[in-house]
Amino acid sequence: MAWTFSVLVVANVTATSDELLGALRDRAARDRCAFMLIVPAPGVGRTGLEAAERTLADALERLRAEGLDAEGAVGDHDPLAAIDEVWDPTRYDEVVISTLPTGVSKWLQVDLPHRAGRATGVPVAHVVAEPQRAAPRTEPVRRIESTSGILSPLTALTGKRPQP
Repeated sequence: MAWTFSVLVVANVTATSDELLGALRDRAARDRCAFMLIVPAPGVGRTGLEAAERTLADALERLRAEGLDAEGAVGDHDPLAAIDEVWDPTRYDEVVISTLPTGVSKWLQVDLPHRAGRATGVPVAHVVAEPQRAAPRTEPVRRIESTSGILSPLTALTGKRPQP
C-alpha cells in the first residue's frame, strides 16, 4: 500500500487560479496526495462566510475535475487562525499557501508563509497566482439616442428632455 501525503492548502482569492491548480497537480504527480483546502472567509459575518463558501465550492469542483483527491472547509477570516483551527501534526505532512503577488497580497504583508511554517513545523510551499481577470462583457452596449445634440449634457441639469 502506497503512502498518501496529506497536504493542507490555504487559499482565498487564488483558490480557483491556474497557478494553484498547476502546483497541486505537480505535487500529486510526484506522490499520492490528499488535499484539504481551507478558504479563510474574506471578512467577518455572514457575508464573508457566504463568499468563502462559494469560492470553496468552485475550487473543489475544479480540483476534483482534474482528478485530485480534495476536501475543503471555510476558515476564520484570519488565515493564520484558520490554519490553527484545523492544524493536526498527525494528519498533515505539508502546507501549501497560495497568495496574490507581492504588493497586492495582504497575506504576504503579514508574512503568512513563514509564519505558517513556524506554527506548523512542516514544509510550506508558496504559490503566487495572478488575480482573476473580469470576464469580458458579452452583451452589446446599449446606445441611447439623444435629440439634444451638443446641448445633451445640459439636460442633466434641467431634468427636461428637449422635444424633437
